[in-house]
Amino acid sequence: MAVEIQRAVEFSMIDMANVAYYPRIFDLAHKVFEEAWLLMCGVSYPTLINEQRVGFPVVSLNSTFHAPLRYGDTITASVGITSIGTTSLGWKYVFQNQSGETLWVSEQATVCVDMDTMEKQPIPEGLRQGLQQHLED
Repeated sequence: MAVEIQRAVEFSMIDMANVAYYPRIFDLAHKVFEEAWLLMCGVSYPTLINEQRVGFPVVSLNSTFHAPLRYGDTITASVGITSIGTTSLGWKYVFQNQSGETLWVSEQATVCVDMDTMEKQPIPEGLRQGLQQHLED
């Protein structure tokens, strides 16, 4: 089951066309990604990175922009897990505005790495258990 996180489209995200500049959408997605760890696994992403020395960098992604994110919109980000491998995770993001209009959909793959060596490693069992609860059918 996906988790839902709400965020505002801020002025700093807007370009000259008065819509969110596409790199800012990826920045927003990363903020949502970080917040999702606490909701899914009960651990903050800074704790994973700084204390447990585990990271999940993006290694591939596919995104479709359906409509612009506009200044003042409240985005509901639905974030779910699409696959769990030995070292990798599949993620799906769906951003909708306050009217329920789908604005952006992205599927991304991350790999579990040791933050000291940046070498891939198996997903820790404690995280795997939390992630499995959010695995989409």
